[in-house]
Amino acid sequence: MTDEQTTLSPEQIDIFLASASPRRRDLLTQANISFVVRTPQTPVDETLEPDLRANPEEAVKKLAERKAGAVVQEILAENYTGMAAVLGADTVVVLDGEIFGKPANLSDAKHMLRQLAGRTHEVLTGVSVWLLAAPEAENISLGFRTFVDRTYVTFKELTDDEIADYLRKGESFDKAGAYAAQGEGAKLIERIDGAMDNVIGLPVERLLRELPDVFVPHPVEK
Repeated sequence: MTDEQTTLSPEQIDIFLASASPRRRDLLTQANISFVVRTPQTPVDETLEPDLRANPEEAVKKLAERKAGAVVQEILAENYTGMAAVLGADTVVVLDGEIFGKPANLSDAKHMLRQLAGRTHEVLTGVSVWLLAAPEAENISLGFRTFVDRTYVTFKELTDDEIADYLRKGESFDKAGAYAAQGEGAKLIERIDGAMDNVIGLPVERLLRELPDVFVPHPVEK
């Protein structure tokens, strides 16, 4: 068999997004990346041990790896053949070294926004891409690359009434830090230093730079 016959082009790589996030899905779609959403059948344990909670950068890397790795294991269990890239991601807000995930309830969301008001926080997104090559079900090569992107977000000073008004919008409850920068939450923000797509949930521009041979935009047919 010739090298030309054995070399896979990007069009032959199956890309799986190991996330149900509509925001991550939209960001990949806007970048003209072809992919399939494939979330783990068994929910991934997102519990952070104390040493990880004290190191937000390592925490988001580990969570991204867990999410992508869980999908990889399920794919392998199905005797998958071909070449695949499985993309997992996790986003957190960090203020004074403390991780702000998704709020548990209204009171938690209000508490987060009060702490963020008038201050600059970090948004960290861990991205883990697992590359799987299986020309045959029993012949498997596996590797992964993980990175973290960081953006600084500065909030305006906010009154209790402004926070309450925002919470009534209903955007807070599935967002790290209890706000959506791409939605009504934009009104809370004074300045963003870094990539906006990272704040939304997936640093696509960085992803394309890190793995240009895997994540290849395909022009949309008109």
